[in-house]
Amino acid sequence: MRRRRHNRPKPKVQVKERLRVNEQILASEVVVIDMAGENHGIIALADALALAKEQEADLVEVSPLASPPVCKITDYGKLQYRQAKQEQQQKAKQKKIEIKGIRIGFRTDQHDLLFKKTQAEKFLKKSNKVRVEIVLRGREKAMQDKAKENLVQFIESITVPHRFEEEVKRGPMGFNALIVAE
Repeated sequence: MRRRRHNRPKPKVQVKERLRVNEQILASEVVVIDMAGENHGIIALADALALAKEQEADLVEVSPLASPPVCKITDYGKLQYRQAKQEQQQKAKQKKIEIKGIRIGFRTDQHDLLFKKTQAEKFLKKSNKVRVEIVLRGREKAMQDKAKENLVQFIESITVPHRFEEEVKRGPMGFNALIVAE
């Protein structure tokens, strides 16, 4: 028997837009800013390239959508390096929020619930989101209202101030809810 392959869509690769440099610039006239930050106004592309060569630097198209496009006379390698450093700093400043999961069963004992409650409180204090799930197996699925009640009681027992990001809802394994610290 042959296995069928599923045609899953491939993840889209983010293509980083590269700046046009020197002869790659398509516009006939450009606004030129030199290394000192002085605006030279609208100049023909050939004259701008000559000015850049005179200063032993590159002509980089900084704002291609402007009309005419804005070009800066600078060292292209240094510009790329500065942009990479800036992106790295922005990435480091981003706060990563994780979703932590806590699973309880229909017949979970009080001591285990207490332990899981302290874990949930610890996660909320670290400002992580917490997904609380109650897992139903076999005949437990017949008592869904009791299971939902147990989940709500567990969430109410958490002492850290919190709010629901997702209300209690039915899932494939039972019920779950997503809570966040206030």
